[in-house]
Amino acid sequence: MNELQHIYDVTDESFETAVVARSHELPVFVDYWADWCGPCQMQMPVLKKLVEDYAGQVLLAKVNTEEQRTLAQDHGIRSLPTMRLYRDGTIVEEIIGAQTEATLRALLDRYVTRPSDKIRHEAQELIRQGHTAEALERLRTAAAADPDNHRIPLDQAALSLQLEDCDTAAALLDALPREIREEPEAVRLYALLAFARLARGAPSLDELEQRIDAEPADLQARHQLAARQVLADRPEAALRELLYILQHDRKFGDDAGRKGLLAVFDLLGNEGDLVAEYRRKLFNSLH
Repeated sequence: MNELQHIYDVTDESFETAVVARSHELPVFVDYWADWCGPCQMQMPVLKKLVEDYAGQVLLAKVNTEEQRTLAQDHGIRSLPTMRLYRDGTIVEEIIGAQTEATLRALLDRYVTRPSDKIRHEAQELIRQGHTAEALERLRTAAAADPDNHRIPLDQAALSLQLEDCDTAAALLDALPREIREEPEAVRLYALLAFARLARGAPSLDELEQRIDAEPADLQARHQLAARQVLADRPEAALRELLYILQHDRKFGDDAGRKGLLAVFDLLGNEGDLVAEYRRKLFNSLH
């Protein structure tokens, strides 16, 4: 190991111990590189700085693919630089090509345990127990103690939405760095925020269903109903209403049907049978 004790070279023989086994203790970032690779040379100072900044919370394992050809081939490395993050013995992230420090930091932050995470977990337990005011205060404490932990404002935004405080949730999300706003959890919260804003001041779910029974062509009621259904954790019912809007009036609400469907897909993580089914219906409706 070098003087940092957190950056080291890995061979075929040492990979299992130095990467897979150690990833049960700490996140291990594996950098596949070569001397002839220009982007690799530009990436290395960024990786070293990150390891220094994380001060022992992340390990960097370097694989020289010219010297470790069998290892690179066995691991399916086809382009350089390739970087993989191991946690608990498995690959949890893979990045192809040189990346900015901000992008890599956002990725690592999802797997590095910080002191403020203990407060976050305490807040989450308070939420499960129904003590939302106390949870909110704990999250404020965590944010003040560790303003660089971007998972805290995501927790705050989620709780604010639960408390129907859309303005606070929006302010928290908008203040995040761009690369964090583009992560799946932030995208999900933005989608939920849009539906929460739509539902704010809208009639109750039961009343909206009665309106639609009386007037099926009431697209405004259907749009509000979809929002209520999303907030009630009824995504399939919401998708049906949004598809109806799309199929009957593309101009309604500035293409609200299509945009709403995409927002629900984001809420569902853009995967699963329900998303696949409604993606097909969306495609067929548009074509």
